[in-house]
Amino acid sequence: MNYTETTEWLFSQLPMYQREGKSAYKADLENSTILDSRFGHPHRKYRCIHVAGTNGKGSVSHMLASIFQEAGYKTALYTSPHLKDFRERIKIDGKEIPEEYVTRFVEENREFFENLHPSFFEMTSTMAFCWFAEEGVDIAIIEVGLGGRLDSTNVITPELSVITNISLDHSALLGDTLGQIATDKAGIIKQNIPV
Repeated sequence: MNYTETTEWLFSQLPMYQREGKSAYKADLENSTILDSRFGHPHRKYRCIHVAGTNGKGSVSHMLASIFQEAGYKTALYTSPHLKDFRERIKIDGKEIPEEYVTRFVEENREFFENLHPSFFEMTSTMAFCWFAEEGVDIAIIEVGLGGRLDSTNVITPELSVITNISLDHSALLGDTLGQIATDKAGIIKQNIPV
């Protein structure tokens, strides 16, 4: 497959919250844990900052990436959604993941993915973590996709967890009170890790 065919496959073949709604939401980290193990825990090869919240998490993630990059660190950034091209989600020092890497990663692992049936986000998080490790980044800023506790990015153990403003969002999945939503987003908090 070429890059266009690969991204079409990513979006059409895998369950995705934006397309299927609540049925695409997985209430566990089983697939993320399986993928993390299969690829050798790539996120353990660099430091991470994990960012969750309702409003401002994308801005905070981009600002942190800019600060670290300006300070001379090889800096990865994983955010969502993208505006024009899938590759906007996965960057190192402001440069998007190469089309060739996306195509090769899917091609080499497609059979495994088709057997496991990971969500779009589970697979793309793994792709990002692997590319960051292969490129030898110093630090990765990882934005949560949805919630926190059960988000596929929550396999990482960060140096720092950041939680931005909390308000009602994704109530059908995260809860219909601020307390329930905050509790879910607080799921990125790890023992002995600053918040």
